Amino acid sequence: MKKILLIALIGYGGWQFYQKQSVAQPVTEPTVQVLPDYTVPLQKAREAASLLQFRCDGRQHCSQMKSYDEAVFFLRNCPDTKMDGDNDGIPCERQFNKG
Repeated sequence: MKKILLIALIGYGGWQFYQKQSVAQPVTEPTVQVLPDYTVPLQKAREAASLLQFRCDGRQHCSQMKSYDEAVFFLRNCPDTKMDGDNDGIPCERQFNKG
């Protein structure tokens, strides 16, 4: 008798579990997120572009620079540069006629 009751109880539990699993879940629509319009001043955009254009690669001297903008990038962002002898923040003054 106990076996029959146990089998019936297990069967009933299985049936309840099956009923809950077979109920269709509602389909949710994906939401579209609208981002605010950020405008970037032209100078900031140019600075960002120069950061993407150049990268620190170990060069340290003015003779290794191809442009003044490249020298400025290296001076501001890369370690151990030797391009500003008078420490005025202007790199490679003689090479690029700055100063």
